[in-house]
Parts: sequence; structure tokens; C-alpha cells
Amino acid sequence: MSKKALVTGAKGGIGSAITNSLIEAGYRVIAAYFPSNEACARKWFKENNYSEGQVRLYPLDVTDTDYCEEAIATLLQEEGNIDVLVNNAGITRDTTFKRMTAKQWNEVITTNLNSLYNVTHPLFSSMCDSGNARVINISSVNGLKGQFGQANYSAAKAGMLGFTKALAAEGARYGVTVNAIAPGYTSTPMVDDIKPEVLEGIKAEIPMRRLAKPNEVAAAVTFLASDAAAYITGETLSVNGGLYMH
Repeated sequence: MSKKALVTGAKGGIGSAITNSLIEAGYRVIAAYFPSNEACARKWFKENNYSEGQVRLYPLDVTDTDYCEEAIATLLQEEGNIDVLVNNAGITRDTTFKRMTAKQWNEVITTNLNSLYNVTHPLFSSMCDSGNARVINISSVNGLKGQFGQANYSAAKAGMLGFTKALAAEGARYGVTVNAIAPGYTSTPMVDDIKPEVLEGIKAEIPMRRLAKPNEVAAAVTFLASDAAAYITGETLSVNGGLYMH
């Protein structure tokens, strides 16, 4: 029986690459999508020629604690167990802090940080019971170094790293590893839409002079999910082309 991975934000640029990489590694992926985006999720499923054996679409509002608790309890009843959780869902609401509204702050904190509790908490006990499970949190280089105009995003992504270390300490005795990945600027549709001159300026700051490819981030996820990474926990794996070394 193939192992099962729950991936939030599975439809995005990095999320799609993570889904494909886990499928290639033999996982069945439960691809979580925001409930109102069902049409987009089904279109994505069809465009990628996924089979029901490879990907199961699953509605999940990661910002709603009660919703997640009920939906994940149902998922566990139906699937039996989840071996890997990839917390990848995230949004941006960029602006300078002086101009930032409480709504912009709260939307990012709720989606990017509070979702870790909402999704991980209902799964963690079952993961500890089964052992040899993985929690992988997709943070960001900007959670490590900060970024102008991203006080909300940087705060949320930095919070993910603290969560990772604390939960790793709790999960270790049960064989549950908890790690984070901190991608740098990655070639996704959202980033590729940046004005060319701005994008060239970003690349100039990266020692490798290019953006990350989504499959390079996905490869890090698949490695941390593998048995080869069973003794790695509480760590942050940077995939940033040397943009920030720490």
C-alpha cells in the first residue's frame, strides 16, 4: 500500500511540483484546496492527467480551526492514516508596515501561521501513534532574513520555524520528524509576472544569478519525507541559491 501525503496549497506553482514529486516517489497525495475553489481544483486535476489513485482532491479551509478539525477527522476515518503532512498554503498581502491594515496583517498570519495549528493539530496524535511520520513546513528565506514591505509575511514565516523546532522536540520520541524548507525566490507564475527590470534586480542579488525551480523545492520536500531523512528533525533546509547564508 502506498504511503499518503496531505499537501495544503497543492495547486500552486510550488504545490504542484511537490504533488508531482511525491507521486513519483510512490505517495498518494491528498491535495487540499479552499472549498470555494473546487472548479479550479478539478481543472488542475484534469490538466495534469492525475488518476484517483494518485491524487485525491479534498476541500479544506486552513484558516478555520473547527472546519479543519472536523474535516481531518473524517479524512483519517476514510484514509486510515496520513504519513506525510506538507504545510504549504500561503498568501501575501505586501505593503510597508506604515500602510499595512489590520486586515492585511491578520489575513497573512491566519493563512500562513495559524493554519499550522489548524491542520497539524488534528493529525499529530495519529502520526505519533503510527510513528515514522513527517511534518514538512514550507517557510521562506524572508522568514529568516526579513524583507521590506513584508512585515506580516516575514513574521508568519519566522513563526513557522519556531513551531517546527518546538514540535520536532515533541515528535522525536514517536519517530515523527518535523522540518521546514525555506525557499528563496522561485520561478512560479506569481513571481514570473514581476516587471522584468525588477526581476533582473532580484536575480542580481542571488549568488547563483537565477531563481529556484519549483521542482528543486519539491525535491527537498521529497527528501525530508524519505526514510533517508529519518534522523533529521527540527531543521530548516534553505533552497535559495545562496541569497541568505546563516
